[in-house]
Amino acid sequence: MPRKLLETIRAPSALRSLSPGELARVAEELREELVALGAEAGGHFAGSLGAVELTVALHAVFDTPHDRVVWDVGHQAYAHKALTGRREGLRRIKRGDGPSGFLRRSESPYDAFGAGHAGTSISAALGFAEAAARRGEARRVVAVIGDGGATAGMAFEALNHAGHLGAPVRVVFNDNGMAIAPNVGGLARTGDARGYFAALGLDVIGPVDGHDLDALLAAMAALRDAAAPTVLHVRTRKGRGYAPAEADPFGWHATAPFDRASGARRRAAAGPPSWTHAFADALAQLADADPRVVAITAAMPDGTGLDRFARRHPGRVYDVGIAEQHAVTFAAGLAAEGLRPVCAIYSTFLQRAFDQVVHDVALQQLPVTFALDRAGLVGGDGPTHHGAFDLAYLRLVPHLVVAAPRDENELARLLATGVESGVPFALRFPRGAARGVPLDPEPKPLAIGRGELLRDGRDVAFVALGATVVPALAAAERLAERGVGAAVVDARFAKPLDAELLVRVARASRRIVTLEDHALAGGFGSAVLELLAEHAPEARVRRLGLPDRFVEHDDVEAQWRAAGIDADAAVRAAEALCDA
Repeated sequence: MPRKLLETIRAPSALRSLSPGELARVAEELREELVALGAEAGGHFAGSLGAVELTVALHAVFDTPHDRVVWDVGHQAYAHKALTGRREGLRRIKRGDGPSGFLRRSESPYDAFGAGHAGTSISAALGFAEAAARRGEARRVVAVIGDGGATAGMAFEALNHAGHLGAPVRVVFNDNGMAIAPNVGGLARTGDARGYFAALGLDVIGPVDGHDLDALLAAMAALRDAAAPTVLHVRTRKGRGYAPAEADPFGWHATAPFDRASGARRRAAAGPPSWTHAFADALAQLADADPRVVAITAAMPDGTGLDRFARRHPGRVYDVGIAEQHAVTFAAGLAAEGLRPVCAIYSTFLQRAFDQVVHDVALQQLPVTFALDRAGLVGGDGPTHHGAFDLAYLRLVPHLVVAAPRDENELARLLATGVESGVPFALRFPRGAARGVPLDPEPKPLAIGRGELLRDGRDVAFVALGATVVPALAAAERLAERGVGAAVVDARFAKPLDAELLVRVARASRRIVTLEDHALAGGFGSAVLELLAEHAPEARVRRLGLPDRFVEHDDVEAQWRAAGIDADAAVRAAEALCDA
């Protein structure tokens, strides 16, 4: 069997000596390899398949890494990784011993700028271009952004500034008609990309067929030689080259490993529903009884479970696009007129709308419920997607209640609490499978600021929030086998704390271990310390939570173990307190 031409490509510079026909062969082999990779390892699949020719042309024409290429998010960058010396490592992508699923400056000089959240590429590229201009460097800078990322307000702000500044930033607009979900909004409907970019003062090349390599090479050369801010409009097909993904690009955006011949995904053994589905079903049940309940997502209907909710309540979900700031203030407006909006956003993405949470929701005490999926550690997506900071930045906001469930039944009850409370309310829950506990037929609201003593003990007390209640209970069982009596408190609320319960438990045991799947700085343990410093200063406290560093991609169990928030770490902390 003749050697694949792709196997000779150790760096993009090798592409620049190839003929157009040879580049087409590289693209064909690369797409074939990406399909095989997806079948074996899964990952962000469809976007990368659609960007193969675009990526080959980009690296063949531009002098990377001297010329800077800034990718938006990274969903379409697997081909880029393969061509920049990481081809073999892609089989371990998102694993602890493999490359990131996104762009990392620390991973490769070809990753000019880190990414993971949408809409940042043009701003960063404009900064690169302006820095090069100020230093008199002959360096070209290209941002690659999809039509989904271009719906982000930040992308518009950057384009507006680029037109004003005049720095020769170049933008490849990868238009496949899809983000993670189908695009929404007036811009998506107009289809007039040329008019849109031209109105902002940018020159426009195209549209160009993103799978016609000869046309792409010519267009990339024109983009390379442009002297003014210029957009190359490329039309691609998400999932190109794998029929099931072309037929359902939304469903194949990210995939588990699959059977290549049939397209059947490899499913895990039957188990509990996901936290996401538990949330969606609980919300649908609330909406059955309360016509005021509506739901909002920022371009993530599938990831947040709102597509599932919408099947039961069509017309009561608003997908606002990649626009978290707008999502929050839109929810505030709905709430101001008497509705009960539930804003379902990944924890990591709510960071983008902090001012709106403070200024538009909490300050006006509007009854918006924030459902923060993917709180805590999320596994392979890594540090750009961990929900590690929400407790710290939310518990400091006046009027805002912050809660976390230990299981899906408590999730349903806390969601009912938030919707019916009439106050700003944030509910955080993790990624993955829930606990499989029985559900109440009609979830009843819980008293705000009231935790639950799950297990009594006089030697030490675990005070845990949300997902960490499970390792706390496991640690208590193991300590009991050694003759140590450990109490376990499910705090339920990070704000307000159940002061009466926590002070009583602290005074009884005088030894407290707090657990949270959140950064230690400013988190749940800090809140408990603040309380006990005033009301039970005799208690000694050990806090378990995420260290002051970004936790790298790996499976969640390994991340919990490395962070020291699993049952083993809880046992060690309790024993250290008891032995002191």
